[in-house]
Amino acid sequence: MSIAESLLELIEESGRHQGFSRVRTVGVKVGALGHVEPAALAFCFGAVSKGSVAEGANLTLTVVPGEGWCERCRHTIPLAERYAPCPTCGDHVRLTAGEELRLAELEVE
Repeated sequence: MSIAESLLELIEESGRHQGFSRVRTVGVKVGALGHVEPAALAFCFGAVSKGSVAEGANLTLTVVPGEGWCERCRHTIPLAERYAPCPTCGDHVRLTAGEELRLAELEVE
């Protein structure tokens, strides 16, 4: 719930600075390896946005797959879980994608 509230605060602050009165679409990127459940975020956003500029807005969630960089092999690999070793050499992989939680776009009036 607190993540949805923070998202709404960010949207309302943007509305004050940019002068829009209504949000039609909210696009959010959610990392597959992050700690946010997309369905729960969608439900909570619907609840917290009532009575705001974002009430009734279409929430579009894009899940960003996990990805990492192996220093030894010098290549990017897909990651299905955090701290997974490199499938080629078994070395540690640095997570480079899949943790994000980012407001990516707003369609406003």
